[in-house]
Amino acid sequence: FCLVGFSGLAIDFGITYLLKEKLRLEKYFSNGVGFMFAASSNYFLNRYWTFNSFGPMLKQYFWFVFIGLLGLIINTIILMFLVKKQGFNFYFSKLIAIVVVTIWNFCLNLLITFS
Repeated sequence: FCLVGFSGLAIDFGITYLLKEKLRLEKYFSNGVGFMFAASSNYFLNRYWTFNSFGPMLKQYFWFVFIGLLGLIINTIILMFLVKKQGFNFYFSKLIAIVVVTIWNFCLNLLITFS
């Protein structure tokens, strides 16, 4: 799960950086796009590698994305709080948010998506 998570981390940070820094898109929009690309990649890797699941793909993907979207809301709230209210660096705040949401995602996906 952690190896898949690290690949997702690279995708998330890479896409967020590209959109925010190179294309100059809004940082929270860029964060959302990076997060969803990473979530989709993580779904397929976790489905076959981590959880060795062969359940109904569409149903699993729905739950994985739904849990991911809830995680994105949590991620964005943490980012906004740490950046706007605490004055932390955006990418440091993103790292903290990712750790929290990773725990959230693992627990709910274990209990719901891949049960």
